[in-house]
Amino acid sequence: MKTDISEIETNGVEYVRKDSISAPSPVSKDMVIVRAESAGVFIGSIKAGPTEGGSITLTNARRLWYWSGAASLSQLAVDGTNKPKECKFPVAVPEITILKVIEVIPCTEIAKKSLMGVAVWSA
Repeated sequence: MKTDISEIETNGVEYVRKDSISAPSPVSKDMVIVRAESAGVFIGSIKAGPTEGGSITLTNARRLWYWSGAASLSQLAVDGTNKPKECKFPVAVPEITILKVIEVIPCTEIAKKSLMGVAVWSA
């Protein structure tokens, strides 16, 4: 008879099997989500910044005008969107400088593929 043990307690400390823990998705080296004070939210690759004055220059940047399928920017940066058809991300611009940056969140590879894969939205 084989017993499957997934947890064990020794001297009051609980241990779990190594193969039962999922590792976080690797962070993309080049893709971030940027939230600005008045300009909205963008995804792109950092070219320069952020500066002390709070500006950042992104390349291959898309404005995340409306998103669905994630509860927050943090979740977008980790998981991407699970409702890409409901998102409204306009065309990417080759380069943009964003002023008054509030936050810069590195994206995981999963999020990068998900968000950059959203079809271009136009009015």
